[in-house]
Amino acid sequence: MYSGDISPKQTYDALLADQSAVLIDVRTPAEWTYVGIPLMEAMIQASWPPPPENPDFPETIKKLGVPLDAKIYLICRSGVRSARAASELIAAGYQTCYNVAEGFEGDRDANGHRGKTGGWKVAGLPWAQG
Repeated sequence: MYSGDISPKQTYDALLADQSAVLIDVRTPAEWTYVGIPLMEAMIQASWPPPPENPDFPETIKKLGVPLDAKIYLICRSGVRSARAASELIAAGYQTCYNVAEGFEGDRDANGHRGKTGGWKVAGLPWAQG
């Protein structure tokens, strides 16, 4: 089990306060390009589709230089993939992995649209598109 769920604002504040902490965006390259990305110096983009597409996700993170004792915050579209990715990293020996609740876009609103009711973007945190 991962270390817990944390709001986008709490994540942003934690990343600013701890220069060794890392934000890992586990969405797809298409999501990064067309939906947008958080603007954080400590961000890593590493897709986490379920195996077999990326069976070596923990090894990918290790190769990117993230130490096992780093505080890691994982984000996806709405918090589902990132929770699973956080659990996978914990199982691989990483000590502190938080799931960014609501993700980058949050859940769908009453009209079925994302990016309106929750998530990194709605919280007004820095991000860029394209």
